[in-house]
Amino acid sequence: MTISLFSGQGSQYPGMGKDILEAYPHTGELYDIASDILGRDMRKVCFESSPEELAQTINAQPAVLLTSLVCISAAISRAHQAGKRFTFDAVAGHSLGEYAALTMSGMVSLEDVFTLIKARAEAMDEAAHAQKGAMAAVMKISPEAVAEVCEKAKNYAAAVNFNSPMQTVIAGTPEGIAEVSEVFAGMKARVIPLNVAGAFHSKLMQSAADRFYETAKSIEFRSPSVKYYSNVTGGELTDFSDMAALLAKHIVSPVRFTSELAAMQSAGADTFVEFGPGKTLTGLVKKTLSDVTALNIENMETLEKADVIYG
Repeated sequence: MTISLFSGQGSQYPGMGKDILEAYPHTGELYDIASDILGRDMRKVCFESSPEELAQTINAQPAVLLTSLVCISAAISRAHQAGKRFTFDAVAGHSLGEYAALTMSGMVSLEDVFTLIKARAEAMDEAAHAQKGAMAAVMKISPEAVAEVCEKAKNYAAAVNFNSPMQTVIAGTPEGIAEVSEVFAGMKARVIPLNVAGAFHSKLMQSAADRFYETAKSIEFRSPSVKYYSNVTGGELTDFSDMAALLAKHIVSPVRFTSELAAMQSAGADTFVEFGPGKTLTGLVKKTLSDVTALNIENMETLEKADVIYG
């Protein structure tokens, strides 16, 4: 059972996807559609932005989504050109990555997914400017210990990304993150502040969730053609009756990625292919699961290496 995984915000870098676009010119249509919906030239955003510009939420979210879709489109074309079968049985994404997963599951059209991500990025950017927040990755202690420390803090902090058995991301007010970081240091944990604009996946994003919902409820969602795993539930999603509300909730809910991986393996998943910039999810799979194959496709070099898995 093969899973297509999709990268999240923070994985972006200038020039991502450029060599794939040059090798597979048909993927330019994706840039055209994204540019039309977003009202700016997404080729320039992806290829010519400085790292600081690209890291801005309003740029990073559509750029990472676009690059993920370009990577999987090229992989499909490469397999077909070689007379091989390109198939996957399920999709999952980490945070922002769920939107590429929505698209590749057949739930939304390309036009609609870029409409969604435009609304999401703008809402989250506005919320981050209105309410200061911070995030940090905590390593070398259990998720349960991280959550317990956050719950006892005087200032707001919460465990929001359950990435692996030994990596949990926290979000909260700057004061809350500073407070719990001191506690974690005393526990011999490693704490890495994240270069993000807000406290994503926490209650500090509620205004963004409310604003985003107004756009999401106007979108037509179809039933997926493959299994779809959800950050919110931590397992396979089977109720698609109100995706607008679920995606709004996703903005303020923890990313239960470790639970998703366990559910996928339990269902028979043995091959995980990450599409999009970086290889963060590939690393998380390798740290969390045993006896599985995990690889990423982000450029021509990794695309060529991935040939072995499509028979």
